[in-house]
Amino acid sequence: MTYNFKEIMNKKERLAPGHRMCAGCGGTIAVRNILRGLRDQDQAVITCATSCLEVSTFMYPHTAWQDSFIHNTFENAAATCSGVQAAYEVLRKKGRVDGTYKFIAFGGDGGTYDIGLQSLSAAMERNHDMVYVCYDNGAYMNTGIQRSSATPLYADTTTSPVGKLSKGKPQYRKDLTAIMVEHNIPYVAQTTLFRNMRDIHEKAARAIYTPGAAFLNVMAPCPRGWVYETADIMEICRLAVDTCYWPLFEVIEGQWVLNYKPTNKLPVEEFLKKQGRFKHLFKKGNEQLIEHFQAEVDKRWRVLLERCGS
Repeated sequence: MTYNFKEIMNKKERLAPGHRMCAGCGGTIAVRNILRGLRDQDQAVITCATSCLEVSTFMYPHTAWQDSFIHNTFENAAATCSGVQAAYEVLRKKGRVDGTYKFIAFGGDGGTYDIGLQSLSAAMERNHDMVYVCYDNGAYMNTGIQRSSATPLYADTTTSPVGKLSKGKPQYRKDLTAIMVEHNIPYVAQTTLFRNMRDIHEKAARAIYTPGAAFLNVMAPCPRGWVYETADIMEICRLAVDTCYWPLFEVIEGQWVLNYKPTNKLPVEEFLKKQGRFKHLFKKGNEQLIEHFQAEVDKRWRVLLERCGS
C-alpha cells in the first residue's frame, strides 16, 4: 500500500470541529485519524459508549459526527455495533439498502477494559464485520478520573489517591490487546499518536477493510487525568513508544508483527516524568517504585519481542 500523507490529511473531516472535548485531548485526535481510514465514497455507522467522547460530541439535537451515530450505554457499544451490522447484512441481501457501510464502535478504557468487556468479547468471538476502537486514556476520565484496569501501576487517580498510605494504583495495567488476540479474530493492533500519524492511518484502514472483526487499542492521553501541558501530547506519545511502555504492533491472522523497535530504548522514567499523575515517584525514597515499573515494562517488551520473532 502506497502511503500519501498529504492525500490522507486532505480527506473530508468526519468529526466536525466545534465539539466540546478538552484542548490537548488524545481521544479526539485519535478518532479523527481513525476515520481517515475510511474511503471517501463509503459511509459509516458509529456506535459510541457513554464517555467523554459521547457527551462532548453529541449534545442533542446537535452532533459533531458526519456519519450515522448511535449513542448507547456504557457497557454495550460492541453489542449495538454488532447488531446493526447484522441487520445491515440482512437488508443488503434483500436489496433494501445499497452502498458500502462500515461499522465502527468507539469506547474509552472504562467502557472497554471493564464495563463493556463482556459484550466486546462476545462480538469479537462472533467475528462480526466491524471495528472496535478503544481510546485508552487510562482511567474513567468522564466521571472524575477514577482508576480502571487500564490505569498503569502507581498512577494517582481519585480512587487510587497518593498519600501517606498509598503510592497510587497498586495493580498492573491489564493487557487487553493480547486478550483480544486470543479471540482469534482477523486483525488486532496497538497504536498511538506517533510522529506523522502513519502508523494509526495504516492500521485504521487495515482494520476497517479487513473482513471480519478487528480491534484497535489507541493510547490517547488525557490532559486532566495525566496532568500535562496540552502542547506536550505528541511528545508524551513519542516517549510512550520509545520507552516501550506502549509498543506499536499488529496481529494479522494470528501473526504478530512489530511495527517499530526503538534504536535507543529510553528508560521509562522519561515517559513518567512528563505527567503530574506520577510526580510522587520522583520524591526521595521512591526510587524503587520506578525500578519496579521499569521491570514490568521490560518484561512485557521481552514477551512481545518473542511473540514477534525478534
